[in-house]
Amino acid sequence: MSDNTPESNQDSGSDTNSESKSFSEKYSDVMGKINETLGTIDWTQMGKYGKAAGVIAVVVIAQIIIKVVIDTINFFPILPGLLELLGVIVAGQWSWQNLRTSENREAVLERVQNLKKTYLG
Repeated sequence: MSDNTPESNQDSGSDTNSESKSFSEKYSDVMGKINETLGTIDWTQMGKYGKAAGVIAVVVIAQIIIKVVIDTINFFPILPGLLELLGVIVAGQWSWQNLRTSENREAVLERVQNLKKTYLG
C-alpha cells in the first residue's frame, strides 16, 4: 500500500499545474488580487493619514537638517562658545528689560497667563 491518497495526488497535480503557469498569468493573478484589495479601502479617509505621514516626514527631515547644522557648528572650536555667550547676553538683556521693575514683571506674568489660557483653556 502506498502512503499517497487520491487527495494528495490531486494536490500535487495542482502544484505542477500552478508551476506550469506562465509569468503573465501569475502576474495577472497577483495584480487582480492587489486591485481587489485596493478596492476595499475607504479612500476618503486617506487625506488625514497622508497629512499625518507628511508631518512626520517633515519633522524627521527637519531633525536631520538641524543635526547636520549643529554638527557643523560644533566642528569649529570657538563657535559653540561664542553662541553660548550670545545666548547668555540675550537672556540677560531680556531679563533686564522685562524683569527690572514690578510693573514689567506683572506685565510678563499677565502675558504668560493669557498664553496659558489661550492654549491650555
